Order: sequence, then structure tokens, then C-alpha cells
Amino acid sequence: MSQHWTLDDIDWQAFDASKVDADLLRTVKAASLVEANAPDYVSYLSVVFADDPAMLDELERWGAEEEQHGAALARWAELADPGFSFDKALKEFQDGYSIPQDVEESTRGSRGGELLARCVVETGTSSFYSAIRDASDEPVLKEIAGRLARDEFNHYKLFYDHFQRYETDVPSKLRRLKIALGRVSEADDDELSYAYYCANRPNADYDREGCAKAYQARALGLYQRRHTDRLVAMIANACGIRIGPRVAKPLTSVVWWGFSTHAKRLADAA
Repeated sequence: MSQHWTLDDIDWQAFDASKVDADLLRTVKAASLVEANAPDYVSYLSVVFADDPAMLDELERWGAEEEQHGAALARWAELADPGFSFDKALKEFQDGYSIPQDVEESTRGSRGGELLARCVVETGTSSFYSAIRDASDEPVLKEIAGRLARDEFNHYKLFYDHFQRYETDVPSKLRRLKIALGRVSEADDDELSYAYYCANRPNADYDREGCAKAYQARALGLYQRRHTDRLVAMIANACGIRIGPRVAKPLTSVVWWGFSTHAKRLADAA
């Protein structure tokens, strides 16, 4: 296995302040907090897979890479906005938000369901960072986002490989699809909206709905058709659903229409 990249591998000297996009900066600040919160997820998943040594080893590596993502995004955000304090924003975020830790088993009902949900998360983050990479003209952010997109795709493969060991937990394709769509619907939960608030509006009262809309308008607005096409293909693959070309084109067209329409509606309302 090749050695994972480090922050020293990034060409920070190439940073160009004149090419920083204000909306992208707000989005990156929020993402840096969510990525840095990886230890909570490692702790939770370590309980779920407590008697699976192979999975536990992978979780430690995965968590370290996710934390590194947060560090890379944070360093870029502080370059782009010298007034932004990642440490201060992260403390406020972690003081006000955490995932439940007092569990004995997966909240998805089974280990297979948990791994499938993780596949959906990694699908979303891989497409998200691909969208940032393609939208940004700032060379350092473009480099970081490209590295993160590749990592998240590898994380998707990691969880998918382990899901295949537990797929008998979720034998029905319909059940798999329900778990996947359920996890997609959680993308508008309090984590992202509160991260956006702590990163961008710390002196105002927390408006969950307003922050959720502000984040979604910026994040969804980054996506191009190729990003949503790949997202659909990866989720379908995780669910064991083979989509032929006659179905894939109209299906991905509907998803793309939904993304772009919702992003435009949110942007118009801002």
C-alpha cells in the first residue's frame, strides 16, 4: 500500500488570494469542521464493530485520513480568510453538536446496514469534493479538493468491500435502497447547518433553517451533471442494483434536474 499524502505534499506557495470565491470559502469552512469531527464517528463505529479486528484497524486509518481532510481544509480557509480561527470554530461546533455515543449496536439495524450507509456518505463526499475541484479557480483549493475526492472514493470502496462481508444482513435490494435513501435524506440534518453557523455566523443567533438553506444553496450549486451521474451510479452499485443505459439516462436526468432546481430555488430565496 502506498503511503498516504500529507499536508506537506500540498503546494501552499501556489495560493492565489485573488481567485478565492466567497461562497466556496463559506462552504469549505463548514466542511472543515465536519471532517475534523471524525473521531466521534470512529468511536461510534468501533462499538458497532467491536469484535471485528479487521474493521477496527481500517476505522483507525479512515478516521485519521478524515481528520487530515479537516486540517487541510482548515489551513486553506485560514489562508483565504486570516480572520477565521478554525480552532475557535471547531470548539464551538463540538460544544454544540455531537453524534450519540451511548450505543451498543448500529442505529441502522445491522452492521450491513451501517456499512451501506457509510457507502452513501462516502459517495456524497467524493462527489462534493469533485464538484469543489471543478468549480474552483484557486490552485491550492483545487489540489486539496482533488486529493480529498480520491480519498473519499477509496473510502467508499473500503466500506463497500466490508459491506460484502455483511451483505446477508440486508439481503433485499428494496431494503438496501430504503437505507441508502434514508441516509441521503439525513444530509440536511443539524450537523451541516450547525457547522455552517459556527464557521460563518458565530456572532448571530443560530437559525437552523436559515443556515441549512445557506449551506445547501452553495453546496448544491457546485454540482455539474457529471457529478450527479456518478453519485447515482455509486449508490446503485452499493445497493446491488444494476441500471441499464435505457433506465440510467432518464434516472440521472431526473436527479440532475432535482439538484439544479433545488439549488436555484435556494439561491433565489437567499
